Amino acid sequence: MSKMNAVGWFDIYVNNLDRAVAFYEAVLGGKLEPIADPTGETNMMSFPADMSLYGAAGALTKSEHGSPGVGGTIVYFSTEDCAVEEARVADAGGKVVRPKFSIGEFGWVTLCQDTEGNMFGLSSLK
Repeated sequence: MSKMNAVGWFDIYVNNLDRAVAFYEAVLGGKLEPIADPTGETNMMSFPADMSLYGAAGALTKSEHGSPGVGGTIVYFSTEDCAVEEARVADAGGKVVRPKFSIGEFGWVTLCQDTEGNMFGLSSLK
């Protein structure tokens, strides 16, 4: 196996793309951008991305080939202080599942559920 990061891209499947976009824009404080699907089968909105930087890029995706749900893969969004974004979750229509907690030398994490029923995390070093 070649040396590369394990994750190169992520899709967060949604039922209502507009609602999900509004939620993530409100919580993360940024704008998502339309992205073309080469297959023409899905509607996608990309999180801000610079493929030359560390980390994986990804999108909210509405598709017949996947659906939202809790308990599977969790995507962690990097933040300066996850308490800031955590405070926006409920007002944006989501749910804080586990408020900010320490993960030792690796910082802090908050576990949340979005408007579509997906679990996601917020991660920070302070």
